[in-house]
Amino acid sequence: MGKFFEKFPDPLARLIVVFLALFAVGVIVVVVLIPKPMKAVEMQWADAVKREQGRPIKYAGFHACAECHDKLYEMKKKGYHRDLSCETCHGPAKAHTEDPDKTKPVTPVERTFCPQCHAYNPSRPRGFPQINPVAHNPLKPCASCHNPHDPKPPTTPKECSACHGEIARMKAVSHHVQLECTTCHEAPQQHKVSPRAIKPTKPQTREFCGKCHAKDAKDKLAKNAPKIDLAEHGEKYVCWQCHYPHSPEVEQ
Repeated sequence: MGKFFEKFPDPLARLIVVFLALFAVGVIVVVVLIPKPMKAVEMQWADAVKREQGRPIKYAGFHACAECHDKLYEMKKKGYHRDLSCETCHGPAKAHTEDPDKTKPVTPVERTFCPQCHAYNPSRPRGFPQINPVAHNPLKPCASCHNPHDPKPPTTPKECSACHGEIARMKAVSHHVQLECTTCHEAPQQHKVSPRAIKPTKPQTREFCGKCHAKDAKDKLAKNAPKIDLAEHGEKYVCWQCHYPHSPEVEQ
């Protein structure tokens, strides 16, 4: 063994000795000191399964709800909440299925419950129903106006701001505050029902904005609007490709 290390420089030989010593210690720790249950993955899995199976079952599953509440189940299945389990809103229902008279499911009536999903959040996709919980029918439980099993607005939104609140707030402090949304957009009635499938129109020509902003504009809204020469300004681009129409900037 000594002759073996003579083949290497002293620093490398010492390093090999240290490595072999650490390796030997590691083998001893793994083989001798660590208990077998800590090394047997199958045994750990079996213990985890046994532990989970020992816990009391709290949830019944939506099929159990459908057995007694078939009409509500069918209504929910066709509505916007079809992907939500009943127990998402009503809580664990296993005890209720075992003794319906003794244990009643939770009915969420607090104003703070539904806004967990429906409070306005700009990161949520457009078209997803969002409200300002402070300003939207304050103090009223959501279920007093909306059937949670078939949640449709009691009336079709009449204002664009009902869904496009961020744009409405931005336009309210812009130079376009006096323009109705329908001045620039044509919104089919079906857009209110299927906002993602049916989109409102956007101006597609330079002449549309030119009705107010061209130097020779004669529209009634053109009186105090900034004027440009359409032939020279912006070349071939549609105006909204450079100017954000909900908050158009104005050069001084």
